[in-house]
This record gives sequence, C-alpha cells and structure tokens, in this order.
Amino acid sequence: MTHTPLSPRTRTRARARSRRALLCAALLALTVQTTAVAPALAEGPVGRGGSDCVRTRGHLDGKARQVLDITRKAKKDLRLNAVQVRVTIDGREVLTDALGESMTGVPAEPDMHFRAGSVAFAHIATALLRLVEERRVRLDDTVERWLPDLPKADKITLRMLATNTTGLHDYVTDPEFLKELEAHPFRAWTPEELVAFPLRHSFWYEPGKSWSYSHANYVLLVAALEKITGVRIDRLVKEKVTGPLELRDTQNNFTPEIPRPALHAFTSERGLYEESTFWNPSWTTAPGAVITTHICDLARSAQAIGSGELLSPRSYRTLLNPGTVGLGGGTETCPATICLKQTEAAHFGLGVIVVNGWILQNPSFSGYAAIQAYLPSKRLAIAVSSTKTATTPDGNTAEVVAERIAAALAPGIPLAIG
Repeated sequence: MTHTPLSPRTRTRARARSRRALLCAALLALTVQTTAVAPALAEGPVGRGGSDCVRTRGHLDGKARQVLDITRKAKKDLRLNAVQVRVTIDGREVLTDALGESMTGVPAEPDMHFRAGSVAFAHIATALLRLVEERRVRLDDTVERWLPDLPKADKITLRMLATNTTGLHDYVTDPEFLKELEAHPFRAWTPEELVAFPLRHSFWYEPGKSWSYSHANYVLLVAALEKITGVRIDRLVKEKVTGPLELRDTQNNFTPEIPRPALHAFTSERGLYEESTFWNPSWTTAPGAVITTHICDLARSAQAIGSGELLSPRSYRTLLNPGTVGLGGGTETCPATICLKQTEAAHFGLGVIVVNGWILQNPSFSGYAAIQAYLPSKRLAIAVSSTKTATTPDGNTAEVVAERIAAALAPGIPLAIG
C-alpha cells in the first residue's frame, strides 16, 4: 500500500530498487502502506466491470482538453505504460480518460482496477473518527486493552497509531524485510511477521514525542479496531466509509487477485523488467485493508475524504491536524530523514497527507502508482493511476501527472509532494 517520508516514499525504496516500489504513500516524500493476509474470500462485488466508469464522451471543453493534453504529455515525458485520470470540480466531471496499454495490445480503460495501497489508511482513519463520534472509543485511549503484548502499549494511543507518532520503526525500510520481499514477491505475510521487524529495534522516541512513518502503525491500528468493534476491518470500513460513499468498485482482497478488468503492472525493481500485477500485496497493510479500486472511485474518495463529507466539523479538523504539526525534526536518537519535520504547509494528518491545503494519499508499490488529491478551496479532486515501462523514472509518477494538472487548474497552490 505505499511510500515513505517527504519525498515520495522516501518511502520509495530502502535501497535503490527495493525502496522504489515498496514504499507507497508519501508525506512530502512520505508514504504509506501495510499488509493483508487472511484465509477467506473477499466480500463485496467481484467487479461490475466498472461499466459506469467510462471516458468522457462528446466535445471536450477548455478545462477537459487542457487536462487531457497535460496527461498525454506527462505520459510521453515519463515514458509510462498506462495512465488513468479523472478530475472533478464540485463533484462534476471535468475529464475521465485512460491512455496507453494495460498489456501489449490491450488498451487501458478507465474502469480497470488497480491496487490502491495507502488510500485504505484514509478510509480507516475516517472510520476511526466516526467511531469516536459515536462515543464507542476515544482517540487518546491507550491500547493495552486490545494490544496487551505491544511494548509501551500503556503509553501508545489510537491517535498515535493513526498519526505515526508511536516511535516504531518501519518494516518497509528494514534491510532484512526488503531482502526477503525482493526474493519472494509472492509470499503471504502475516501481521505478526511484519510487526516483528520493528519490534527488533528500540523505539525512535517515546510515544507521542515526535513523528516518523511506520507501516506497522496501521497494522496495529487495524488489530485494535477489530477488537474494539468485534467487526472485521473490511466490513467495518464498508459500513462506515465505502458503503455510504457508494464506492462499489473499491474493495478489500484477501488474496493477490484483482477484480476484472485489471490494469496490469510492471516493474524493474528486482533488476529485470517483469510483470508484477499479482505479486502478493499482503505486506502493505493489515488483512482486510488491502484494497483495489478504479479511477472513478478514486476521484470520489478524494472528494469525500478531502471534504470531510462523512465527518462532523470537529472530526474533520482533527483529520487535517490531529496534533502532528510541529512534531518531528532530527535528534540524537532519530535522524531528520526519519523524524521528518511536520509543518503547517506539509504534514501527516489522521491517515491523510496535507500539502499546501491539498488533502491526499499517494500509494506506490510493485509497479503501481496512484494519487487521490482534493483541494477544498477549489472543490477540485484529482485522481491519477499510472504503470511503468522499462525506462520510466523512479518515484511515484502518478504524483507528477497530478502536480502538472494541479498547476494548471489551481495555479499558485502547488501540489508539491516531493
């Protein structure tokens, strides 16, 4: 599911190649993603084919033509295999399109499903805030009741897990984890195996005292939420978020399967340009939260999460700044490249990234890259998904496409993540 700190995943790889596709959601180079494994069939639609997610028909107006031209040029500049794009203003379509190929001879289409990685974190955080509104839990509840075996559980709160302020190391940048993941991309990982990597290390800092990205936080948050509610996380998120928003083509997958039609992915992260579509994504986040989607659902998610549609005004303010602004910065025990400084202009919120007023998530892993971004002041939603050729540059290329679109439609308010 995602990226690492303040330069797209500076989570983008712990080593030249491994970092690239392993890190998926960036916060100013920050990124997000975690794991999913479970022996049951995924709930929800097996894929309607996304028949309502189609290219914009008819004559394109000025904005639509501008977005299409920008996307075409970016595809060429970045040497991309495929790009899917959807832009809306105030919920109304500006442009929906797909360029390039899914596979050789198979054109990319807007309704093709792709892995959405850390977008799930925005949904999980919204579900958490809805539980808080229902007074079923408090953000500052410590987790020892639900995670008694976690070190410092009596100091770690739900808020800290959701905002990456626990001090836990990130397994996605652990050399031992990367070595195993690169050698065995089809391996199914359990939450216990993933969390074991950060628990081999001392905490970067005392819980709540700084900020550092760790995929382990959301693996643990999911485990806590399932115990709090007695409901599996995929069902909880469907009840609280994706169901009310009618994101019918956004679903959890307990296996590496992707609902048809699927956008295929390719990567060179292991040294050879190869297909990575069905590599096992269980390492990206907790079981039940490994999602796929299509570009229309991604744009709807960007608008709904970014506008706080499902939340009270108070909860929405918490989503955007749950106390992270001002945290971070290098210390003797945590380098500045890990404990990134959180500023008003660029910081991690509650499962989202906030950059110059844009509210976003930006998964990037195993050949897939995407971004959902929303600018409340313009009611502008941008969703982009991209896949690679053998010569595509490193990093989250969907971000680059989105940044160019944002510069045209919201000049002076840069969507500058890296």
